[in-house]
Amino acid sequence: MTNDADAKRNALTREAILALLSDAEVGKVSRAEDAPRLIEGDEYVDLDDPSAGVRQVHADSRVRPGRTLPRSAVSDATWAKVVRVIAG
Repeated sequence: MTNDADAKRNALTREAILALLSDAEVGKVSRAEDAPRLIEGDEYVDLDDPSAGVRQVHADSRVRPGRTLPRSAVSDATWAKVVRVIAG
């Protein structure tokens, strides 16, 4: 796949993921952008690269909170849907 095709697929996946969020979850994710870092051990999806799948925050992780969807910001039901979208 070309870089353009990868970028397009990631953008479509990111849009599909964000469409799954409730208004309250969107608010939590928006507030997470202001956080200095994610909680160690939390799972997240990198919204710039959703094809990389679910990741986990480690002490040495260089995670940009404003571009991630942390599991802690959404309900278990929404997280399950997000994982299904990523699995494709």
